[in-house]
Amino acid sequence: MKTVTIVGVGALGSHLVQFLRNLDVNLKLIDYDRIEQRNTRSQFHSKGGVGKGKVQHLAQTMQFLWGIKVGTVPHKLTSDNDDQLLSGADLIVDCLDNGEARRLVQGFVRRAHVPCLHGALAADGSFGQVIWDEDFKIDDEDVVGAATCEDGGFLPFISIASSYLALSVQEYINNGKKLGFHLHGGGAVRR
Repeated sequence: MKTVTIVGVGALGSHLVQFLRNLDVNLKLIDYDRIEQRNTRSQFHSKGGVGKGKVQHLAQTMQFLWGIKVGTVPHKLTSDNDDQLLSGADLIVDCLDNGEARRLVQGFVRRAHVPCLHGALAADGSFGQVIWDEDFKIDDEDVVGAATCEDGGFLPFISIASSYLALSVQEYINNGKKLGFHLHGGGAVRR
């Protein structure tokens, strides 16, 4: 069975996990962050999880709702542990919100020759991307830790972007096809 590693389970990643629940893969979630009250408006995390680790609480939710077990890594991805945390994946999905961590993921997947799908959202909810690593350029003007739609106003758009991510993962796992999309308020354009 293939392993899909999702790095970052905030706005995009938390919704992606639930959309992949019917895919026959091992899911491995990496995120060191804890759930804050403001996260519950735009992320697939409940108020009951406030203060708990995102990956652990999401794993409990997946087990409770659908009987699905997922692997969890509640550690921050760093240059000292990227090989250890990311190894063993057949596909890595980057759902991070900062350039520093994205560069670690991109460096690893290029060294290890592991397929990588990047999901990205503008903090103001104006556009998103589902893009494979060979076409992905990390924004040099990235704001580290930029909040992505924390008030929940863009929740439908976040869910749409996560759905396109899930579709791309599913097509890759099932058929080896690499689908990518550019998303904006008026719709999606396939890459």
